[in-house]
Amino acid sequence: MINIGTNINTAANFLKQNKLVAIPTETVYGLAANALNENAVLSIFNVKQRPFFDPLIIHLPNIEQINKYAVLSDKRLLQLATAFWPGPLTLLLPKKKNIPNIVTSGLSQVAVRIPNHSLSLQLLNLLNFPLAAPSANPFGYVSPTNAQHVNKQLGDKIDYILDGGNCSIGLESTIVGIENDMVCIYRLGGLAIEDIEKQIGKVGLRINNSSNPNAPGQLKSHYAPKKPFYLGNITKLITQHHTKKIGIMCFGDEPIKTENTIIYNLSKTKNIDEAALNLFKFLRQADEDVIDILLAELLPNQGLGMAINDRLKRAASND
Repeated sequence: MINIGTNINTAANFLKQNKLVAIPTETVYGLAANALNENAVLSIFNVKQRPFFDPLIIHLPNIEQINKYAVLSDKRLLQLATAFWPGPLTLLLPKKKNIPNIVTSGLSQVAVRIPNHSLSLQLLNLLNFPLAAPSANPFGYVSPTNAQHVNKQLGDKIDYILDGGNCSIGLESTIVGIENDMVCIYRLGGLAIEDIEKQIGKVGLRINNSSNPNAPGQLKSHYAPKKPFYLGNITKLITQHHTKKIGIMCFGDEPIKTENTIIYNLSKTKNIDEAALNLFKFLRQADEDVIDILLAELLPNQGLGMAINDRLKRAASND
């Protein structure tokens, strides 16, 4: 039986032995290993069945540690780090030679962040190395937002789950970097673009939907449930699939419920933060419920709604 608990010393001891530990953050649970040990990092890819061309994020306890592993010299990125760390911000920075190429998929930049979770920060402060930690789920599946999600998917493949309760945000971090001297968003996430632009002004969007990512979390098909999942106009989709048992993911107003439908309302009050928190939970719930197909519409494309829509598009079965 998998070892689940709140003992940071136990977690630290496993990590020092280059073992795998699931850790809580404010965004999602991460599958952590010593980022400086190639074999430990390799085990992350193997357990997740993650392609080696999809780079990882390293996690550190404080901003003072950054320059041991990366170069944080751009004043705009430094301003963002000061404003939002610890928090759901990842910076794409020139890497130093002590970061193995397997972490960055051979790219010259490494993704770095400081998570805003007390248990993981305590854990990171016990270690003399950063943690590489993508989401603690099989590659391409829905990201986990509590310890039980991790246990269901990876429990027999990892050494310890550090249980920090439910994640407070429920969406992965926003990834920011520099391209042609412009600050760019490479992945939409738990930090809204509007909040970033309040700090440093206008930013560009470089959201990759290909099989050649330049930052973590950019692959076109990702975050997907096992049930067929279609995105579009709910009324039209219900008509097209009326003979099936349908799950309907909505935001605020609900369609008329029938004996053939299950409703997953991301937020009855149209609270975008609540919707972000419920997204991955409902995608997982839909897989467990007796439905043939899951349908959803896009949310208002502002604030965290942009990141939710990004995840919905990557999860959908639509061509």
